[in-house]
Amino acid sequence: MDELPDWDDGTVAILSTGGGAPHAIPVSTAVRSGPRTILLALALRRESLARLREDPRAALTVLSRDVACTAHGVAVVAEEPLEESGRVAAIRLEVHEVQDHRQPRFAMHEGVRWSWIDEEARIRDAEIRAALRRVAIGTTRSVKPPSPRSSLR
Repeated sequence: MDELPDWDDGTVAILSTGGGAPHAIPVSTAVRSGPRTILLALALRRESLARLREDPRAALTVLSRDVACTAHGVAVVAEEPLEESGRVAAIRLEVHEVQDHRQPRFAMHEGVRWSWIDEEARIRDAEIRAALRRVAIGTTRSVKPPSPRSSLR
């Protein structure tokens, strides 16, 4: 597999890090930002973030409809904290190898079925993915300029 496949927003992926014994956590914010680039958000308090600072090698396993792959690469902090949420950092995974796990003997019908049961968490998750897409294109968050004062006559 030469390039990363596409997957749906909210797909649960597994981030594996080193920096000691292997450490794996589920993440819901991973977005494909290029043929060999993934962005995801990690809470600033996450052990995974500390491990990536120590050893930036990482792997992200994505399992969803028609997708079964592990992206191996090097993770760098792209924005800390993420402008839209002071509690997370945007992590860019520069992918060196995409390991394709698909085989002609089976089909991937879907990934993990899950949903937020807290409406605020659902909204925040979607906002973070939108912010990661902003980071992917290299823009800063747009801030509306103050409205001009009307002159008194």
